[in-house]
Amino acid sequence: MGAVLGLCSMASWIPCLLCRCCPSGNNSTVTRLIYAFFMLLGVGIACIMLMPGMEEHLKKIPGFCEGGMGSSIPGVKGHVNCDVLVGYKAVYRVCFGMAMFFLLFSLIMVKVKSSQDPRASVHNGFWFFKFAAATAITVGAFFIPEGPFTTVWFYIGMAGAFCFILIQLVLLIDFAHSWNESWVEKMDEGNSRCWYAALLSATTINYALSLISLVLFYVYYTHSDGCTENKVFISINMLLCVGASVLSVLPKIQESQPRSGLLQSSIVTLYTMYLTWSAMTNEPDRRCNPSLLGIIGLNSTTPAGQDRVVQWWDAQGIVGLILFLMCVLYSSIRNSSNSQVNKLTLTSDESALIEDGPAPENFEVGDGTNRAIDNEKDGVTYSYSFFHFMLFLASLYIMMTLTNWYSPDANYQTMTSKWPSVWVKITSSWICISLYVWTLVAPLVLTNRDFD
Repeated sequence: MGAVLGLCSMASWIPCLLCRCCPSGNNSTVTRLIYAFFMLLGVGIACIMLMPGMEEHLKKIPGFCEGGMGSSIPGVKGHVNCDVLVGYKAVYRVCFGMAMFFLLFSLIMVKVKSSQDPRASVHNGFWFFKFAAATAITVGAFFIPEGPFTTVWFYIGMAGAFCFILIQLVLLIDFAHSWNESWVEKMDEGNSRCWYAALLSATTINYALSLISLVLFYVYYTHSDGCTENKVFISINMLLCVGASVLSVLPKIQESQPRSGLLQSSIVTLYTMYLTWSAMTNEPDRRCNPSLLGIIGLNSTTPAGQDRVVQWWDAQGIVGLILFLMCVLYSSIRNSSNSQVNKLTLTSDESALIEDGPAPENFEVGDGTNRAIDNEKDGVTYSYSFFHFMLFLASLYIMMTLTNWYSPDANYQTMTSKWPSVWVKITSSWICISLYVWTLVAPLVLTNRDFD
């Protein structure tokens, strides 16, 4: 516990270092980066808890674990259940602490309109106390008795992760729109052939990766005499992606939304392929769910008939972590002058919003230490409450990713793949495509609204 508190104290200096390294940064951006760092710190701790051999090392500490083999000090008796400090149980509790911290701040920051609100100073400062509070909540989570907590938190995590997957789609579509707009503007400014070739190449690569994934899915995740569910999942998502891609280039869609194109469709298609693969990796039938080691020709370390070991370095976990990092960092550094993420993360009162641009006149130097610019005196550039709620969902998503969406068994001793995780993921892929299609057809359906 002392090591965790020491880590918390060290982490409290990070905000000051960020402000010194980014003297021209806006307060809104620096604050989001600090919260993102806090999230990444929790992810790192959760990954350490899953490292192989961690339990054996803890039990070697004299007098630390109950019944530990290292209790060589006379009269010292261990009082810590080290089974809870490692494996998926530890991941559940670390992520519980992070999730409750962000949920608490989400409730506190409801309807904060500007940095003049007293609650805004809590959001943008008091970092040591916030890290201490988050650490206390996380440490307290390890004292929650085993039993219903694990199962209940699993289903809560599955629901929250499902919502974060939808947020991932919105952020990816926003990134694709920004990417497309940036390169189209450069095409108009000059050297159009070069930028057109770059845009075409990026789109082609995304579709090529999607096609390769599709072929690999049929080869390794289906069999002629079985795996009917996988065949249905792959075929349906393939047809939906083809339909969305064709829809994005129809003349009527182009008239209402000239910025829509195949680049956005290719990114959505590739993301849908990832969700399809992620769903199939949770299928209980091992014959229809080969391990990555088995696919590349190596023997799996898990004997036949046994449940797979929960570890974050599985292929699914690595890809999920990469997507998580991209989304959290992108949402933290995103400039508020762009409209796509605004619809998701900014306040509904547009009159209260201001540009997240530079304001040199507000730059504070003081005694030589650099400070971030307070660019939210007239109005917030993003919803504080929703930003914390998004991190709350991200905590649940990372919990499910690190544990491979496995479900605890009846005795809370092992983790197994079950169908609910499969259906949550495959349903999210269908909702993702539906949301993207709706962004294309909405201007044609809701003609009385301005989508510019």
